[in-house]
Amino acid sequence: MASPSLVSEIRRGSYYDSVVLMQLQRGLVSLAGVADAGVVMATPANLDLLRESELLPEAIRAGAEDLLIVVKAEDEAAARQALSQVDTLLQRRSSAVDQAFAPKSLSGAMKMAPDSDWVLISVPGKYAAQVARESLALGLHVFLYSDNVSIEDEVALKSEALAAGRLVMGPDCGTAIVHGVGLGFANRVRRGAVGVVAASGTGLQAFSSQLHALGGGISQALGTGSHDMSGRVRGVTTLQALAYLAADEATEVIVLISKPPDPDLAAQVLSAARGSGKPTVIYFLGYAAPGRILGNLHFAASLEEASELAHGLAQSTTDRPAPDRAALRPSGQIRGLFSGGTLAAEFLQTLQALVYPIYSNVPLHPTQLLENPLHSREHTILDLGDDQFTVGRLHPMLDNDLRIRRMRQEAADPSVGVIVLDVVLGMGSHPDPASELGPAMEAAIRLRPALVFGVILVGTDEDPQGRSVQEERLRAAGAQVFTSVRKLAEFAADHADASPVSTGVVPELTAPLQAVNIGLVSFFESLVAQGAQAIHVDWRPPAGGDQDLMEILARLGA
Repeated sequence: MASPSLVSEIRRGSYYDSVVLMQLQRGLVSLAGVADAGVVMATPANLDLLRESELLPEAIRAGAEDLLIVVKAEDEAAARQALSQVDTLLQRRSSAVDQAFAPKSLSGAMKMAPDSDWVLISVPGKYAAQVARESLALGLHVFLYSDNVSIEDEVALKSEALAAGRLVMGPDCGTAIVHGVGLGFANRVRRGAVGVVAASGTGLQAFSSQLHALGGGISQALGTGSHDMSGRVRGVTTLQALAYLAADEATEVIVLISKPPDPDLAAQVLSAARGSGKPTVIYFLGYAAPGRILGNLHFAASLEEASELAHGLAQSTTDRPAPDRAALRPSGQIRGLFSGGTLAAEFLQTLQALVYPIYSNVPLHPTQLLENPLHSREHTILDLGDDQFTVGRLHPMLDNDLRIRRMRQEAADPSVGVIVLDVVLGMGSHPDPASELGPAMEAAIRLRPALVFGVILVGTDEDPQGRSVQEERLRAAGAQVFTSVRKLAEFAADHADASPVSTGVVPELTAPLQAVNIGLVSFFESLVAQGAQAIHVDWRPPAGGDQDLMEILARLGA
């Protein structure tokens, strides 16, 4: 029996979407005498895969822009016969696209469908950023499925979109649901009251499917791409989508899903979610949640729990009055003056989920470092028992002088709205801290009547100072007294300046959805099957993929 024969063909600068290539490969394998086939763009990674499958011809000379077709057959005649069928197989591919009327460019598509407001892009990564730029210039929202787009391009695209009130979902965004129409790999789920912002396509799919199984539904599900919650991209799309859902009347509950986020960015997003006023479920992988519930924020430990929480909250929102933030005292900055390092750290950890930004002399991550501990900025939490404050003086658990001086300094700042501190009783501590701290609070409130004080009181009635006596004196001085850090943090946040839900133009998502599709034909077919208005572009790489010619055309402005 003759040994298998390997025959290949290279088509320079040819482009077909990946679904067509998959269909071609399957078509070749189905032919008589063919044992295996490979149909790939000749990138180094794809060549390695062919080598592992024993499908890589020797001394192949093909580049990343070239289509490589390889057939392994029982003999050379069968292999060459299979290759001769390539064009026929390509022409037979089933598609809802009428190629005779498919425009060749995005501008051509917009002339045919001028009311389109979305573009779905799934072309090779090296071309995707330019197609996205053209889309934004035409005023379109962008669903960018393509990966291998540089971080620099992503940041630039999202910055442009933010200024224009457009969304760039992606790169590497696989799933979204807009006005009931699934984009990319979305599942068919019912409409409902839950709005989702998710980085991961599969995470969004799992959540929305589980919510559907519980009887719930989706108002909007907006993907952001896998890099959006990184320190370099800074959550631009996440914050835009959150702002949209906060204003969307159809969304009663918000859900945030992300792979491990940048810690500082997570704090900013959570603060914005709190500012939305809507019940919000958070599932951030790897994020150390400061509690199960913080105000309107509900933290989940899994996608399944997130769906259960969201469904339960959506069912109960009609019975829950909206928070009346206007009824709160005038807002301002928070200043925390702690004597205990652990209490300061726990307060900071809890508060960073509620307000942003925060600074401290004992930061939890570098972006929170207060450069000059003698002068506060924005929300500031101080551990006055840290070494930098106790050199040559007694610890603040014994001597209140330093805290009282700092209290006066903070109270004199008109931007400060709330001052919080710990009062720790026990043997060896100050014998009567309220006798000194109380009058200092009263003096500050006389100076600034709108100023609010919150105290966490640690101790028992068995302590020498007497807990009930200390609490009575602190309350008489005008302080709110708490027994838990979480409640103190919620109190402080309720009297603080909230982070804005959006720092740019809030996007508008008009209905019904009308879209242009560039790339995967299957995405277009899915839109049509869902009843959406869509047009497919018969896209090819500019200049046939020739990099030198592309650069010449770019310089000419073509």
